[in-house]
Amino acid sequence: MGFQDFLGNETTVRHLREGIAQGRLPHALILAGPRGSGKYTLALMLAQAANCLNPTESDGLPDFCGVCRNCTRIAQAMALDARVEEAIAAREELREVDKKDTRILIQTHPDVLVIPPDPPQLLIKLGQVRTVIREIYRMPAEAKRAIYIFTSAAFMKEAANSLLKILEEPPAHASIFLLAENTGELLPTIRSRAGIARLGALPLDQLERLIATRREDLRPAQRSLVARLAQGAVGAALGFDLEQYLAHRQDALILLRNATREADHSTLFRMTETYRAGAEGQQKTQGMLRALISLLEDLLLIQSGQAALMRNIDLQAELSAMASGVSFEWIENAARSIQQVQSGMRRNLLRSLALDAFAGEIAVQ
Repeated sequence: MGFQDFLGNETTVRHLREGIAQGRLPHALILAGPRGSGKYTLALMLAQAANCLNPTESDGLPDFCGVCRNCTRIAQAMALDARVEEAIAAREELREVDKKDTRILIQTHPDVLVIPPDPPQLLIKLGQVRTVIREIYRMPAEAKRAIYIFTSAAFMKEAANSLLKILEEPPAHASIFLLAENTGELLPTIRSRAGIARLGALPLDQLERLIATRREDLRPAQRSLVARLAQGAVGAALGFDLEQYLAHRQDALILLRNATREADHSTLFRMTETYRAGAEGQQKTQGMLRALISLLEDLLLIQSGQAALMRNIDLQAELSAMASGVSFEWIENAARSIQQVQSGMRRNLLRSLALDAFAGEIAVQ
């Protein structure tokens, strides 16, 4: 186990390892890249490399052993979804009076704290940042360097302002990693106080070859589809749940068909009625909206004469027909309406009604 297991983005990883070799791991680092590009995996690897008890070298640069006490405990946080589910379940066991003041935090090593978005709004909240403020000035107990990993760039305003205070006077013994799909979500004052390392996409043919060797459960046509849907992100491709995506996409297609053809409100309402409250409903809605965004992007590519770049290649005939009946302005309006649905989700609006309103908003007149 070591950096050789991290696939792609060799130049970015090498620069970060050179920083560790020179004792210059930034006090604040933004790891930017598309969903599934390996931001979280790389953040934990950097935490391991900075704190390995039996550090090694590969290619002349620092590496981690993967088996020492520090490495193994940090690696326990790798299964982030499972750790978050455990934390949510633990919070549900608390008394009602304690639940609202308890924030989701993941800590498998005493000096490495992972801060995921707190459900149900899925935002980094003030209570989480306050915990970091309380802990970050404490000297590490068992590690050489304390590491704090924010897995999302979606902060509540008060939380972002509080984080800025830490970045203005950072302790020498700690590093903060901020993972961002879109760095524009972070305050400009936060971006100006942090280094940025960008993770790019793997070429499509290289990713397809990798999928062929690692995902024997997929047929050739499915491998090609997953490679395109993953957008060059290794982690997304290898862990891609195609069956779940196709289910989300089917619901997204119901919305688009309802908007662009003769409306079938009964089918629409039966579908939106399944989007209920709770963390499960939150995840389902996000998955459907991501699928919807990918379909809108494909419509735009078709209209631009770039159909070869579309992701949902198995739907090319239907999407081509749909693209001929809508305008660029309609696609732009639909994208804005998705943002409104996402904003409503953060305010805990009833999801089924929000989706019904969205369908009405984008209906072609």
